[in-house]
Amino acid sequence: MARLQHTRDHPPRVEAVSVVVVPSPILAVPDAVAGAPGSPDAAVAWHYGDPFAEQRAATQRVAIVDRSHRFVLTVTGAERLSWLHTISSQHIANLGDRQSAEDLDLDLNGRVLHHFVLTDIDGTLWIDTEADRGPTLLEFLRKMVFWADAKPEAAADHAVLSLLGPQVSELTEALGITGPLPGIYQAVPLPGGGFLRRMPWPTDDSFDLVIPREQLDVLWTRLTTAGAQPAGMWAFEALRVAARRPRVGLDTDERTIPHEAHWIGGIAEHGAVHLDKGCYRGQETVARVHNLGKPPRHLVLLHLDGSADARPTPGENVTAGGRAVGRLGTVIDHYEFGPIALALIKRTIPADTALIAGPTAAAIDPDSVPADDAPQAGRLAVDRLRGR
Repeated sequence: MARLQHTRDHPPRVEAVSVVVVPSPILAVPDAVAGAPGSPDAAVAWHYGDPFAEQRAATQRVAIVDRSHRFVLTVTGAERLSWLHTISSQHIANLGDRQSAEDLDLDLNGRVLHHFVLTDIDGTLWIDTEADRGPTLLEFLRKMVFWADAKPEAAADHAVLSLLGPQVSELTEALGITGPLPGIYQAVPLPGGGFLRRMPWPTDDSFDLVIPREQLDVLWTRLTTAGAQPAGMWAFEALRVAARRPRVGLDTDERTIPHEAHWIGGIAEHGAVHLDKGCYRGQETVARVHNLGKPPRHLVLLHLDGSADARPTPGENVTAGGRAVGRLGTVIDHYEFGPIALALIKRTIPADTALIAGPTAAAIDPDSVPADDAPQAGRLAVDRLRGR
């Protein structure tokens, strides 16, 4: 297996198409507890001693989360946007400077391979995605360049931190920002390099910092000194699950299509799949489901029985009456809702169905069930042609 080698003086470099992420230097912070070995978040802090207080800080004050295990890459060249527009699901051909978006890479059958966030700033397109999938995304992008003026490259010398909470605005001096905070999917450069962008999730006040990796320690210390509370990935994941935002590889499987995971929508809708563009791999499936059919499953929020002796694990079957009706995704304890999870459940299963997830009773949160009773435009057109 290829390794992502790292020392403090030599940032990680991709040697092949698979990757092992070394522990973040932020794990040296007092009370930091690393993610479980073998988990996607093993290289960063899972919590700092009080995960529920960390979640409250992220929703009520301000918290800082180390997400430096994200895989970062760049695309340079005059045609970087128009080129990526033709091979991915989001409409980004006319993306403005200092603007961001979410995007998907699909296979030929419209199944989700990669979800990534992108920001175009000062002539460079920055992309970050899951650590274990980043090298294969980079390899795909390189293979698809052909004659375009676009050059994808790994940017392992950069890392991601996240700031969450309504008091992020009190950190502008520590960040070196003189103007107002950016709006959703907008970005501003930072004086030491990198940029700050605003995201629509996992909370209403969510910001990512993409910064030179060598600045991780310095910026972490500066922001925590200014009032940001350290929060682990437990807090980030709990808020993400409550917001019903899927994480590729955990809340998706090899059959997941964008409609199932609620990734449909342009930038204005905070989605990752624009329905008025074509010319990308998997587009036929997206168009067919949108116009003529309905997805076989949908992503819902589950409330789990907190009195059970054990927690279910991602990937386990969700059953009803002994019959498998879905697949379990992320399982997490939320500071207000208790144990919750995301799951891909068959669309035909009523919201009040009694479910079992592993060793635990589970119930669908009815507010998480999408309304899909409206007939599709394509189906209406077919019916009109048939005189119905």
